[in-house]
Amino acid sequence: MSNSNSNKIMVPNAREAMNKFKMEAANEVGVNLKQGYNGDLTSKQAGSVGGQMVKKMIPIKTANFQRADRTAAGHQVTVTYQAELRL
Repeated sequence: MSNSNSNKIMVPNAREAMNKFKMEAANEVGVNLKQGYNGDLTSKQAGSVGGQMVKKMIPIKTANFQRADRTAAGHQVTVTYQAELRL
């Protein structure tokens, strides 16, 4: 198994911005992060911070509309489309 880390920040000046972003995401989900090592967090806490970061980075666009139900004459159904940007 490879020991390479794919979580490298490619722009050196981005490290500070990413740390600030991580702190903001942690604050939004109620996780108390401290500067430096945070190995005492539970998997649930760490995952909620990462999930919040992804949620903000890759927004999902949703569109809802009504159309005629094809199986019941005179009835309407709500159709929902979701699209997300994947990089």
